[in-house]
Amino acid sequence: MSHAPQIKVPATYIRGGTSKGVFFRLDDLPERARTPGPARDNLLLRVIGSPDPYQKQTDGMGGATSSTSKTVILSKSTQPDHDVDYLFGQVSIDKPFVDWSGNCGNLTAAVGAFAINSGFVANDRIPENGTAVVRIWQANIRKTIIANVPITNGEVQETGDFELDGVTFPAAEVQVEFMDPADGEGSMFPTGNLVDELEVPGVGTLQATMINAGIPTVFINAEAVGYKGTELQDDINSDPKALAMFESIRAHGAVKMGLIQNIEEAAARQHTPKVAFVAPSAEYTSSSGKKIAAGDIDVLVRALSMGKLHHAMMGTAAVAIATAAAIPGTLVNLAAGGGDRTSVTFGHPSGTLQVGAEAKEINGQWTATKAIMSRSARILMEGWVRVPGDSF
Repeated sequence: MSHAPQIKVPATYIRGGTSKGVFFRLDDLPERARTPGPARDNLLLRVIGSPDPYQKQTDGMGGATSSTSKTVILSKSTQPDHDVDYLFGQVSIDKPFVDWSGNCGNLTAAVGAFAINSGFVANDRIPENGTAVVRIWQANIRKTIIANVPITNGEVQETGDFELDGVTFPAAEVQVEFMDPADGEGSMFPTGNLVDELEVPGVGTLQATMINAGIPTVFINAEAVGYKGTELQDDINSDPKALAMFESIRAHGAVKMGLIQNIEEAAARQHTPKVAFVAPSAEYTSSSGKKIAAGDIDVLVRALSMGKLHHAMMGTAAVAIATAAAIPGTLVNLAAGGGDRTSVTFGHPSGTLQVGAEAKEINGQWTATKAIMSRSARILMEGWVRVPGDSF
């Protein structure tokens, strides 16, 4: 029996924020994988090591969590006044599909540096020392993102003293600006309400803020589902009934937001929407053992990604949190104490994060103009990934 040999594809393995992913230049992919479709999806599945019934991704680059089962494809931008097109693929761990329905805010912090290193940014726009402003077109959601990348001696600076809860070592700070983060094709609040009553069979009728900013997100109150908002990963992820409950809430929220037609479709759309629960500020101990004082934060937020409680916070969900907090009357805003605000510091399982957002009401409709957060990024490995030639 003959077997197809492995092929090698140029790739870079990068940490961005609290996530890791395999980055590719579009032109470096095998020709049949340069366009959307089964060949591309199958290639990325094999690179990451999915679908894996053991849920370990041992035979691939994935790390068996939603934060580490990620892929990025970059190309010269097709949009005026942009440097690079950024396409994100969230790879399912145990199922054979790649979800292209949303962005990864954490990996966005690495896109600017990869774009510079890959030659997508003109040399005259890269200072010898200072900050390079990289104009990113996020192709999944068709939005502009600005990455402010530190430059030293003409090269991307990755080392520094910026600390990010959820990341072990300090690195250089990358400020990321999400421009007009709400869905341009409809209302930022798809139902037209800041708070809805969401009926979930087996759970009850929950108050919910359903917002599309950064990424579609369904916010509920922690106490409404029996939690305090101080929970860590094992408190949720070790409880199959809790995970099933949150998935049901997510699915019914997706239907109410108009993202899917029926709850059965949610299984094929795991990346969006997110579901998160909020609570007023309270003292807790983070997953690293760090004591978080109630006075250090405005609100507690826990979010689930790909069916599990996230170890920190997804970058796009942080945009949703900041935007919702800036709008009086949402559940996030109320949990944070209400009133007007342009930034919020929230507590998550790994610690705290401050995010800024600007929102305004025009003709009775709320819109977000910008959300800003700081992240860091670092290349972990560069070279080639290898996959069997008959796997895609």
